[in-house]
This record gives sequence, C-alpha cells and structure tokens, in this order.
Amino acid sequence: MKRFIETLKNIYKIEDLRFRIGTTLFFLLIYRLGSFVSLPGIDPAQLQNLQSQTSDGLLGLINMFSGGAFAQASVFALGIMPYISASIVIQLMGIAVPYFQRLQKEGESGRRKINQITRYLTVLILIPQASAYLTNLHMQLPGSAFAMTGIWFNAPSIVILTAGSMFVLWLGERITDKGIGNGISLIIMIGIIARLPMAVVQEFGSRINGGGLVMFLVEFVILFIVFMASIALVQGTRRIPVQYAKRIVGNKQYGGVRQYIPLKVNAAGVMPIIFAQAIMMVPITIVGVANSENLRGVAAALSNITGLWYNLTQFLLVVAFTYFYTAITINPTQMAEDMKKNGGFIPGVKPGKKTVEFLDTVMSRITLPGSIFLGLVTIMPAFAMMIGISQSFALFYGGTSLLILVGVVLDTLQQIESHLLMRHYDGLMQSGRIKGRPGLGGM
Repeated sequence: MKRFIETLKNIYKIEDLRFRIGTTLFFLLIYRLGSFVSLPGIDPAQLQNLQSQTSDGLLGLINMFSGGAFAQASVFALGIMPYISASIVIQLMGIAVPYFQRLQKEGESGRRKINQITRYLTVLILIPQASAYLTNLHMQLPGSAFAMTGIWFNAPSIVILTAGSMFVLWLGERITDKGIGNGISLIIMIGIIARLPMAVVQEFGSRINGGGLVMFLVEFVILFIVFMASIALVQGTRRIPVQYAKRIVGNKQYGGVRQYIPLKVNAAGVMPIIFAQAIMMVPITIVGVANSENLRGVAAALSNITGLWYNLTQFLLVVAFTYFYTAITINPTQMAEDMKKNGGFIPGVKPGKKTVEFLDTVMSRITLPGSIFLGLVTIMPAFAMMIGISQSFALFYGGTSLLILVGVVLDTLQQIESHLLMRHYDGLMQSGRIKGRPGLGGM
C-alpha cells in the first residue's frame, strides 16, 4: 500500500503525465455523459421495451460495447464498432488491392491517406446501420414515444447517429494524441466497465433470492481463474535465443552475447475478438435494411449467443483473425534483416531466408494454441449461461469483455510505467516491467 501511494505521488509530480491522465479522464467523462443523451424527438420515459430487448442476446452484447447507449436510444448508440468494421475492410484490402499496398509503403503520408479512407468508409457503414437502428426503434417503441414521424424524424436522426459515432471516434483519437494513449481501446473498455456493477448486483440479487449464495461465490472463483488465464494469454511469450558474433577491438576480444527475441503466444492481443464481434453484428444490420424472411432466419441463428452456429462462427473468426492480425504485426523478414545488420543469428539456423522460415514456423506453431485458447475464452459466456448464470454477468467470463479489460488495463499501466521510468521514478511493479500487448492504438 505504501508503494502504491508513493507511485501516485510520483505520477502527480510529472506534469506531462498528470496532464495526460486528466485529459484522458475528461474525454472519457464526455463519452459517458453523451451515452445518456437520447435522440431528439424520443421520450426517454418510454424506452422500457428497447431496454428489455437489449437485456439479452446479441443486442445485449452490442449494448455492452456501447456502454448502455444502445438501450438509451442515445446519440452515441452506434458506438465505435462501425469504425472497427471499416478498419477490418481496409486492412483486408491492404493485402489484396495494390493501391492500398502502395499506401502502406509510403510511410506517414500513406498512413494519413488510409485513415482518411477509413473514416469515409465508416460513414458509409454508419448510414445503413443508423437506418436499421431506427427501424428497430419504431418496432419496439409505441407511437406516443415519438414527437415526430416519417422523414422528419428519420433523416435528422440518421445524421445525428452518424455524427455521434464520428464524435466518439474523434474522442478516441484525442485520447491517443493528448491523453495516455490507445483511445479506442479505452472507450470500449469504459463501456464494458460501466455495465459491470449492475451485472454483479443483479446476479447477487438473483442468487440471494434463490438461496444460492454459495453458487454466487463459486461463480466469482471461476471468474478469477478465467481472469488469471486471460492475463497469462495476454502476457505469454516464447523466447528465441539470438547469438551475437565475437568481435575483436584492438587487443581485446569480446565474446558472443546471447539475447532473446520475445515472441508472444497471442501477438494479436484483443484485436481478433473485436474484429470477430464487428463481423457478427453484420447480420442484424442486413436484416434491418432488407425485408426478407430467409435473411431473418439466418440472422436469428447468428444472433443467438448460446446457439451452436453463433459460437462456432465466432470461434472460427477469432482463430482466423488471430493469424491475420499476427501476420500484419509480426514481420519475420524484417526481424531477420535486423538481426543480420546487427551481426546476430539464431544458433543452428543460417542467416537470411532460413531465419525467415524458422521465425515464420515458430510464430505459426505458437499462434495456433494461442488462437484456439482465445477462441474458447471468447465463447465461454455461452457455457456460463448454460449453467444458469445470467447473461449480463456471464458476458464477463468471455473474451468479449474480460480479455479486453485485461489487455487494455495492462497496456495503460505500461504507458504510465514508461513515463515513470523515463523520468527515473520507480515503476508500478516492484519486480520487472509490465508486459504490454498490441493495443488498438490510434484506430
């Protein structure tokens, strides 16, 4: 406790760090306040049906990601997920489309151009999603809940919902630039945390009324085990030894120095989960803008978060996106070239092409169990609900919430620790530095 208080004092002493943390909290506060501002023309007192609809199922998951804004018919109801969907499309196009491949090689100017295209695509995604959301509102709320009808309500509301999501994106970028970093990650995390106290209270109340206090304690023990496993998944690494060749300077001979390349079991972090969730929300959007019974049947199968098809599809998407995101974040060719330039080599492996093949093989092998475990953690809420745990609490057993919380918290602590160590203060951990993971960054 004494060390923790001392660390807080050190954080307060660093003016830049103090400003960044304050800025981050200020922008997050704006986001949370905005999630309670309902669309103009809607009576907030008549949102009971919408809130009941979003209490379970896939819509409950969407509501959790938006921090409750979806159920409040808020101006931030669509949240940040449309931008995540646009980012997925652009990153996939970076593999298949030569134009985007050229932009990726142009450095900072290319990155700005890609970000601009991603924003335009986000707006194109938001417009049909806003239309689908308003269609659902008209189906769930009584006519008396709307002060206006027809185009006079729909057209301004589509603009407001689109602008609201783009404003959330702007807040995330400001947190990345002016705050502690990883703004989009923090916005998603704060929305999930906002739902946690209510979920715990509801689960506790249901267990007390049913005489199942022991079961409630068992649930927390299981949650703690999953939490520790999530930390292990986020931080787990395999070290590859790298030997530096001997050098002779003057009359002194310097022996080889052995160092290690840390390769993560889960180099992609929580991105595969967020990507998979963005894809799983597409069926609801399609059904909302298309009047087809066949589509409604498919959407129903892919919206049942305890059903086989939903969980199987999500599991496969998480595994696939883990490999995809690892491939674009870990470059074996660049790692082999850097080792060669520094006079290093992997013992028993020839420099050059053989080193690239070795690194690629190692990454493929350690990514496989990591991706499978990540997929299993992602679908774990379905198993929790099967044994009687309420959905609002069961969602915190899975990757959709728990891994995101763990990953973002660890990455934020690493950001703070780097500021402390840079100014010669003790870090947050007594032994060793906090191991970070790839965050959403400025996405």
